[in-house]
Amino acid sequence: MRRQIVRMEYMKGAVLMSLSFYRFNSSHTQSPLNAANLVIEKTTNPKPKLPKDELVFGKTFTDHMLEIEWDAKTGWGKPKISPYHNLSLDPSTVVFHYAFELFEGMKAYKDKSGSIRTFRGDKNMERMNKSAERIALPQFSGEELQKLIDQLLILDKEFVPDGQGYSLYIRPTLIGTTASLGVSTPDKALLFVIASPVGPYYSSGFKPVSLEATDYAVRAWPGGVGDKKLGANYAPCVLPQLQASKRGFHQNLWLFGDEGYITEVGTMNVFFVFQDPSTGKKELVTAPLDGTILEGVTRDSILELARDRLPNDEWVVSERKFTIHEVKDAAEKGNLVEAFGAGTAAVVSPIKNIGFRGEDIPVPVSLGNSGELTSQVAEWIRKIQYGEEDYKNWSRVAK
Repeated sequence: MRRQIVRMEYMKGAVLMSLSFYRFNSSHTQSPLNAANLVIEKTTNPKPKLPKDELVFGKTFTDHMLEIEWDAKTGWGKPKISPYHNLSLDPSTVVFHYAFELFEGMKAYKDKSGSIRTFRGDKNMERMNKSAERIALPQFSGEELQKLIDQLLILDKEFVPDGQGYSLYIRPTLIGTTASLGVSTPDKALLFVIASPVGPYYSSGFKPVSLEATDYAVRAWPGGVGDKKLGANYAPCVLPQLQASKRGFHQNLWLFGDEGYITEVGTMNVFFVFQDPSTGKKELVTAPLDGTILEGVTRDSILELARDRLPNDEWVVSERKFTIHEVKDAAEKGNLVEAFGAGTAAVVSPIKNIGFRGEDIPVPVSLGNSGELTSQVAEWIRKIQYGEEDYKNWSRVAK
């Protein structure tokens, strides 16, 4: 009984701390994130630039990084760009124990004129703030953070490789930095941005992958945080991926429920193309944003471009629930046209086969390495990313 009373008092205290934080957090005395306050400290020891053919995703980083501290009493501190360095955190810091951590994935591209561009960063900022709200970390002005990222890109522009398929991967991250083992709302946080020059996602060329339809593990569930970009969503997916790899598959096709609803593939959204045999009309379909699906920027871009550019009399673009059984049935009847994953790192990843309960479901790749629509949407997005085509202000030039 005494243990229960102590635990109840502890929980009560944690709740009161959180409520007190929220009352304080609503105060107008906190400083907002302001790019005009940026302080820049340039490196005196520039790093050597690797040849493009030696770039490995996420292994090398630019000369500088961006940091902004946040405090519940004062709000956002002065943004600082300084030489890339290690972080120093107390061993009790809440990010280590209770996963107060979220991140985003963006890319910067060098266009033919040498300007540095980012692709739909406003969507990343919007999603980052949604993730922050879900785990009680501070929110911020997305436009101000984009301005700061622009300055980091300008400073480290020599690290942005040129050429098709080459880019600078940008990783904005927000962590709780309160030093305490108490489970409560963090009263300190750190927002930082690092960047890594990368080559084409497929170093050996654009190749289709084989998936294992996974129903023995679940990526996300209703009411959970599968629609937020939290680090805690990723580590539990690594073991099933290793298990699938041992069976000869590249990635997991995540299923949900007894019905076998298709949700995502690996760490990407997933699209399938079916054809209605009675009308000949094709359907591009992906799972709906029901709280279990990550609101992918590439996913949203493909849907918008497809609805804008595919002829209505030949195509239907759908966000709906569908199952592995529907895919299997369509494949057996010759009505499965193609399939692909979609995400920032690869843009699109063509699919050639799905293993499901000991059977293979072949997925057509009409062009040899991908389907026709897979190739088309990859090209649509590439042209916008590299500034070869203007579309709805999706490409932002760093200034």
